[in-house]
Amino acid sequence: MRTSTVRRALGTATALLLIPAFLAGAAGSKASAAPAATTATTAAAPACGSTASTVKKTLPNGTTWTMCWHMSGTKGLVLEKIAYQPKNESQPIKVLASAALAQVNVPYDSGQTEYNDLSDIGFGNTAVNIGASECPGGTISSAYIAQQQRNVKALCTSVLPHGYAYRSDIYDNAGNAKRYTKQGDDLVLFSVSQLGWYEYITQWNFSDDGAITAKVGATGDLSPSDYSGAGTGWPIGKGNRDYSTAHYHSVFWRLNFDLDGSNQAKVQQFDTKKAGRGTGSEILKTSSTNVTKELAGSSALRRWWRVVSTAGKNADRHPRSWELVQQHSDHYDAHAYTSKDVYFTQYRACEQFASGNSDPACASRGTSVNKWVNGESLKHPVMWVNVGFHHIPRDEDQTPMPVHWQGFQLVPRDVTAMSPLTPDDLSGNNGQGH
Repeated sequence: MRTSTVRRALGTATALLLIPAFLAGAAGSKASAAPAATTATTAAAPACGSTASTVKKTLPNGTTWTMCWHMSGTKGLVLEKIAYQPKNESQPIKVLASAALAQVNVPYDSGQTEYNDLSDIGFGNTAVNIGASECPGGTISSAYIAQQQRNVKALCTSVLPHGYAYRSDIYDNAGNAKRYTKQGDDLVLFSVSQLGWYEYITQWNFSDDGAITAKVGATGDLSPSDYSGAGTGWPIGKGNRDYSTAHYHSVFWRLNFDLDGSNQAKVQQFDTKKAGRGTGSEILKTSSTNVTKELAGSSALRRWWRVVSTAGKNADRHPRSWELVQQHSDHYDAHAYTSKDVYFTQYRACEQFASGNSDPACASRGTSVNKWVNGESLKHPVMWVNVGFHHIPRDEDQTPMPVHWQGFQLVPRDVTAMSPLTPDDLSGNNGQGH
């Protein structure tokens, strides 16, 4: 998508290459006010400080999300103090202290080119203005990019439908059915960055059922100079003359938890394995392992992880937790740090980027996340999620290229005793003995 000799104009972004990555990441940006909540709620807006602004929104089904946001020169959109309040909870439930991208690694199959788009260039430094047609029905907020001394209309905030929240026909003893059905909504925040021929969309969806979806979309145009032969490229255009080079997008996110107001949390890994044959189907047994030391994790069939609160339980007295739900990923196994799907490390403020981490406070620890997994006890876990996409171009990628997405979800597990969207007249149907 890019080339070292041919680039689209990036305005003042060329100057950013002279800025040390750790300085660009540390500097915040002054943002304008984001939209207020649409309905009354007990959720208080977080104190965001002088370099960030507040988002507070109550969705149609009664769920309120609150958070702070700012634009970092390197990371782009950074969210902090994220809290979730279902309609029947008396107080906001704190979830994340911070959430942001941690690297976008782009190696080309030809072996000639590789980029680290965050640590070397930066998504805030290349942020572009969002137009009204790109944010229909939403609010566009500006941010000041300190490294370039410019204001950018950088954030779109909107509420969008996501389809069914639920549907159920409940029958009474006489066989009469009452239908319960609702449509759901998401609070959606996104920014756009232009790096060469690529245009990246950094997006977060906060759903009314408590799910958090992180994703990056890549669009723009195929670079006219990144072409190679058969085997590392795909024929684009007429005949078999021009081969657009295949390449990877290895996207990392960094999640620092603040479950129920505490950064002390537990991590568990779950594995479900076959345990024999029953009378009707295979017997599957699920076991959990407490992750007490830093972990470099690989995905496997029926394997998943959750981060468990040590400070809060739901009304059923179950510890609140948030489950990592992975989506399709082809990790890039040529680098040690991209060859794993998830890392859990003990918190250190200087560990901000999955690779190219140049903060001198971490100089002795190495510059990539795989170096930080060294057997240290896991008390304040930071989750690093790696989602890889191998992009083999096709004719349909011309032009502009349709957006291709990659990401993951954090889903509440036992955060509330029942679904936060349960109708009031079904609130007694909790457990087998209801």
